[in-house]
Amino acid sequence: MTKEQSPTTPENTTPRPRRLTYAAVLTALEGVGLTVGGVWVLVLGLAGDPDDRQQAVTLGVTLVALALLPLLAARGLFAQRSWSRGPSIITQILALPVAYSLLQADSIAIPAGILIAAIAVATLVLLINPATTEALGIRGPGNAPDQK
Repeated sequence: MTKEQSPTTPENTTPRPRRLTYAAVLTALEGVGLTVGGVWVLVLGLAGDPDDRQQAVTLGVTLVALALLPLLAARGLFAQRSWSRGPSIITQILALPVAYSLLQADSIAIPAGILIAAIAVATLVLLINPATTEALGIRGPGNAPDQK
């Protein structure tokens, strides 16, 4: 294995800007939140007395599986991997309708909706920041390196 193929060689050697670190932390926080929520629903579905045990277990397993996307994206953002921005942006876009539906409720879910929306919008702003895209080595359209 050559030095260029070494998995320990970072994709981009520029120092990680704080905005990228913050985006990675917020993305990881969403992944942890999905994991905790999924485990909670799963435990309640198995140990509690839900209306539909199969549906509760399915929801819990689905939430835990969905948590993999932001967790992997956060790991990639910490390592400055250019591929990681896409999954993180997708996570934020998917979080916005969830936040909106929680804001429509007349319950304790409203603060959760506000928190989810604030995290999603803040992370999106951090991810599209020019310093972040530069640190990830992402080039805009028409800025590809010359290939000969």
